[in-house]
Amino acid sequence: MFKFLSYALTLLMSNQVTFAVQFETACNEFTQTSNLIANTTIFFSEFVPAGTNLTFPDQDPSCVSTTSSQVVFADMCRVAMSVSTSTQSGIAMEAWFPKNWTGRFLSTGNGGLGGCIQYVDLAYTTALGFATVGANNGHNGTSGASFYHNPEVLADFAYRSIHTNAVVGKEITKAFYGAPHNTSYYLGCSTGGRQGYKAMQDFPNDFDGIVAGAPGINWNSLMSWEDYIYSVLGNASSPTFISSEQWLGLVHNDILKQCDTIDGVVDGIIEDPSLCDYKPEGLICSPSGNVSDCLTAEQAQALRLVFSPLYNANGKLMYPRQQPGSENADYVGEMYGGELIQFSADWFRYVVYDPSLDTATLNVTDWTHAQELNPFNIATWNGNLSDFRSHGGKMLTYQGQADMIVSPINAELYYAHVEQTMSLRPDDLDDFLRLFRISGMSHCASGPGAWEIGQTLPGVNGELTEETLNPERNVLTALVQWVEEGVAPDTILGIKYVNDTKELGVQFSRRHCRYPLRNTYDGTGDNTDPESWSCQ
Repeated sequence: MFKFLSYALTLLMSNQVTFAVQFETACNEFTQTSNLIANTTIFFSEFVPAGTNLTFPDQDPSCVSTTSSQVVFADMCRVAMSVSTSTQSGIAMEAWFPKNWTGRFLSTGNGGLGGCIQYVDLAYTTALGFATVGANNGHNGTSGASFYHNPEVLADFAYRSIHTNAVVGKEITKAFYGAPHNTSYYLGCSTGGRQGYKAMQDFPNDFDGIVAGAPGINWNSLMSWEDYIYSVLGNASSPTFISSEQWLGLVHNDILKQCDTIDGVVDGIIEDPSLCDYKPEGLICSPSGNVSDCLTAEQAQALRLVFSPLYNANGKLMYPRQQPGSENADYVGEMYGGELIQFSADWFRYVVYDPSLDTATLNVTDWTHAQELNPFNIATWNGNLSDFRSHGGKMLTYQGQADMIVSPINAELYYAHVEQTMSLRPDDLDDFLRLFRISGMSHCASGPGAWEIGQTLPGVNGELTEETLNPERNVLTALVQWVEEGVAPDTILGIKYVNDTKELGVQFSRRHCRYPLRNTYDGTGDNTDPESWSCQ
C-alpha cells in the first residue's frame, strides 16, 4: 500500500539520495555549475532551512497578490536562474531541491497571463520530496503587454516555457544530485491546467504524470467568451447590467430554488449543474413590483445569454455556457463587474489587435478572428493523445463545477473530443486520462463544495499529514500511486471544513467521481456522509 508520511518525515525514505558532501555546502557552491547547462545562467544558490519565511522583493509588484512570502517546509537548496529561449526572449526559473529527495521531479505551472512563479506550489511539493521547478512563463507580472509585437515572448507563454522548464529542470536536477530523476510530474491549475494539457499534447515525454485543474484549454475561445459575457451585461450604467449584490443574492438564490433539489439534497450545491435548465422569468418585475428585488426584462434576457453557449460567425460552437450556480463572491466582481476581465482585455489589446483597442466594440467577428488567429496553437485542443498514451503517461484532471472563470463544460467537451479523435470508449481512456468533476468547487479552489482535494497547500488546509496526503483524498499523491504502482483513482474524497477552517471541524465530505460517472445521492442517508453517495 502506497503511504505518505507527514512533512516532518521523508517521503519514501528508501529513495533518498546520499550526498558525498554536506548538503548545505553543496548547495552554496552549486552556482559554479552554471556553465554545465546550455543557455542557462545561475544567479544564486542558497541553503534554506525548514521554517524559513521567504520573501520575494524582486518579483513584479503585480505578482504580490499571488505570493508575497512563502514558508518553506523542508530543508532545501534554492537555485535562481535564467534560460535564454531565443535572441529576444528568455524565462526566469527557480529550482527548489529538498534535502530528502525521493528521486521525483516536478514542474509547476502558472495562472492567468502567467508571469509569476507559483511559490506556494514549490513549497508544497518540495515538502513531499519532489525536486521542483517553476518559471515566470517568459515575462514578468500579470499583464499581457509584453506580448505586443514580441512573438518570441508569446511563444514562451503559449508552449515553450513549460517545455523548457521541464528540460532544463531535469538537467539541473541531475547536476545537483549527481543522479537523474526516477519519475517526473507536473502540477498546475487554470493557465497551469492548460500548460499541463499542452505538455500532454505536444511534449508527451516530458512527464510521467500530470495533475491539471480547471484547464484553460480552447484558449482563444475562452478569451472571447469572457468578452462575450462583458458585452451581454455591459458596464455599470447599462440597462442589462446586474450588480454583484443581485448576482450573489437575487439570482443565486433563484437558481438554487430551481436546481438545488435536482440531486435530491438541499445543501446549496448543484452536484451536476449541466442538469440545471435555469429560467429567469420568475425574477422579472411586475408592473407594481419593487425593483430592488426583481429584474427588468432586459436584465433577464442578459441572464439567458450568460447561461447560453457562444457560437462563432460561422454558426459553430465556440465555447459552452456559463454554469448556473457558479456565481460566487471570489470572482463575481471580475466576471460581472462592468469591465472586461484583464486576461481577455490584454489578449485582445496585445495579441489580437493593438493597445488602442476599445474592448467595448468587440463582437462575434472579432471573436471568430481571434479563434482563427490561434498563435502558436495556444488553443491546446489536440485530441490525439497517442504519444502520451504510448509513453505510459497519466493525466489526472479536475474541474470545479462552480467555476466562473472557466466553464466546467469545457473539460467535458475536450474529453469527448479525445474519445472521438482516438475512437476510444471511457473505459479505454481510463488507462491514461481521468477527469474528476468537483461539485461546488470554484476556480481551482474554494466554494461551497468539498473542494479540498490536495491540489495545492490550501487544498490540504496548509497541513501535510498522513491524513491529508492519503491518495484517496489527494490528487497529487493519487497520481503518484497511479504512475508508480498502477493503482488508478476511481474517486477523490473532497473535504469541506466549516468556514474552510479545520479548527471548526468538517462540515461534510464527498467522493467525487471520475467522468462520465455522476455522483448520486441514495435518497435516505446522511447527505454529509460520502457513503450516502455513489458513482453511477
